[in-house]
Amino acid sequence: MENSNNSRRDFLRKSSFLALAGLGTQLFSSNVLKAAEGLESGAHAEFTLPPLPYAYDALEPHIDKLTMEIHHDKHHMAYVTNLNKAMTEGNVHATLEEVVQNASRYSTAIRNNGGGHWNHSFFWKIMKPGGGGTPTGKISEAINASFGSFDELKTKFNEAGMKRFGSGWAWLVVDANNKLAIGSTPNQDNPLMDLSEFKGKPIMGIDVWEHAYYLKYQNKRADYVGAWWNLVNWEEVTSNLEIATKK
Repeated sequence: MENSNNSRRDFLRKSSFLALAGLGTQLFSSNVLKAAEGLESGAHAEFTLPPLPYAYDALEPHIDKLTMEIHHDKHHMAYVTNLNKAMTEGNVHATLEEVVQNASRYSTAIRNNGGGHWNHSFFWKIMKPGGGGTPTGKISEAINASFGSFDELKTKFNEAGMKRFGSGWAWLVVDANNKLAIGSTPNQDNPLMDLSEFKGKPIMGIDVWEHAYYLKYQNKRADYVGAWWNLVNWEEVTSNLEIATKK
């Protein structure tokens, strides 16, 4: 009788152990599966907001502190947040460069917010405190070769910014012939996009959305564009030129 009871107890212990082991295996497999599904559907390494390369008030008096705070912390941050959301919802795995260069393949939300993130990340570096002045060296040579003079470049660039109806950007690019060209794009499009009517490798750009200047300049876009030349970081523009023309 005792042997029978011992056998029964052994059986129950082994059965419980196997049941728990089976449950543990099932839970482990379920967690692994969920993790794998997360990797498949959790679309990408999230994009982040780059810090400004200077203080909010560093560009005054040409661009005021409050405008820079709102422009960077609210507008640019919104593009980053909405891009991450759209990428995840669309199960899209791509770098920012791939999103921009192949914009026609993606949703409107990815195109607009991807462009907004790329454009603003580029824009902050194009400006610096105590910038402006007359460019020298390679960028000056390229400007003279393409436009005849720096003054002519400024005239054409200002026109591109002023004639852009509504919101958008004006750009200085290296075109397919390795020459400098000026044009503009609507909304958050840029010349790298496969669907852009104006194409090239951007080396300089100005944001002419109203949120870039309205607090200080109200509806006077021309005043903003004219003041902006006091901020141009010619070292960064020259670096962009060297990258864009490298074979």
